Amino acid sequence: MQFTLTSEQQMLADSVHRFVREHHRFDQWHAQAIAGHAFNEANWQHMADMGWLGLGIAPEHGGIGATPVETMLLMDALGRGLVREPYVSSCVLAARLLADADHARTPDLLGGIAAGTVRVAVALAEPDGRFSLQRVATSAQQVAGGTYTLQGCKSWVPDASSAHWLLVPARTSGGVADREGISLFLVPADAPGLRMEHYRGADHSHASRLFLSGLSLPASAMVGASGQALDLLETAVDHAIAARLAEACGAMDAVQAMTLDYIKTRKQFGVAIGSFQALQHRIVDMAIACEEARSMLNHATDSLALPAAARQRAVSAAKARIGQCALFVGHEAIQLHGGIGTSDELVVSHYLKRLVMIDMAFGNSDYHLSRVADSIPAAPTAEPATAPQLESEFA
Repeated sequence: MQFTLTSEQQMLADSVHRFVREHHRFDQWHAQAIAGHAFNEANWQHMADMGWLGLGIAPEHGGIGATPVETMLLMDALGRGLVREPYVSSCVLAARLLADADHARTPDLLGGIAAGTVRVAVALAEPDGRFSLQRVATSAQQVAGGTYTLQGCKSWVPDASSAHWLLVPARTSGGVADREGISLFLVPADAPGLRMEHYRGADHSHASRLFLSGLSLPASAMVGASGQALDLLETAVDHAIAARLAEACGAMDAVQAMTLDYIKTRKQFGVAIGSFQALQHRIVDMAIACEEARSMLNHATDSLALPAAARQRAVSAAKARIGQCALFVGHEAIQLHGGIGTSDELVVSHYLKRLVMIDMAFGNSDYHLSRVADSIPAAPTAEPATAPQLESEFA
């Protein structure tokens, strides 16, 4: 499956690719990662000035109102450069939640996101959540005066260390695994009763653990209807997954291209190792995996406007297969580079780490494969053939 890009979409893709080449060279990326910076503020503002932070935000809120295809093109280019700016967290996931929910601060927050002055992180994962959005143990109890008191823990919140606001799902009613009863709250990053522990992932991405202990919020902090946040979360997360898959496809294409260049120049026994037929077959397998992943990405992106069941199945199928292809391409790149491929000084090792983290984000391949399997209706049981039928078949 392929998209035919319009001239405007092609211009967007070209401009982002040029930005990545000029501002995200590996030496720049590596220096910032070693220094512990979450992202580059100047690059973030440049992205805002170009209008990229507001791609998915409606024009009345200061954005462009583009389709998911434009987000896919942007994330593909960012994936090629291992860009670590908190685009998906703030401009896709949080922006989608704020746009779909009814809240008084929505216009100001979306306008700030598009302008690059506001960043919002979403706290989804819990210690016992196992990737499930509806398994929420964090509680929000309403007390006298209409305020809510939040208690609980969020185990993995990407980009929380650089966020000004947090969107926190908490249970206002029902059991831990019920679909109903999940509400969404807008929490200032410096709110009393909120403690964060920041850490870095294997790919140098920044994430945090959130500890909510007696965090008091006014009733106006609730985003959307009480107890009805799960549908909003599922829709926003599917858009965020599609964006991450585009990033993975860009990273896969980049690492496959650099591996091809490497085997063309690396010599053993006086000849380039790319002349060995066995290695040619492996590089072709990598190219096929990249094309298969991109086809699944295109299908998932095209399915985001479908009803919930069809959208979720398409996105989960893409997440499962692209995760498998991404890990295959990353590991093959390491193998074909040899021992040097594992070194921190060579960019190929960082591509593999990033692909591993993308596979884990919002549920790994196994989790989404099980979701696809569960969505397929059971085949009807065939009636056993009678003896006369068997005799006629073998007559």
